[in-house]
Amino acid sequence: MMRKTEVKDLIRDLFEEEALVIGGLVAVHKVEDDVIWRLIKNLDVIRRKILRRLDDQDPDDEGGGPPKRPNLKPHPAIEDFLLSLRRE
Repeated sequence: MMRKTEVKDLIRDLFEEEALVIGGLVAVHKVEDDVIWRLIKNLDVIRRKILRRLDDQDPDDEGGGPPKRPNLKPHPAIEDFLLSLRRE
């Protein structure tokens, strides 16, 4: 499992690559300045939203291990009660 800092770095790298692709397209094709500004502004809004969602998640346990799963096995008292119900 990746740590939050590693995920953030990947997200930043991804958006940097996207900006470079857009820059390459803009260099080759005529695109209105307003369109470029809007596109980059929207990409930045998406990037910030994703990073915020990542920050809103539970803190990284720094152990890098998988998240702990709850014990879904019923308590023995509940199992006994359910068995007695089914026997009747």
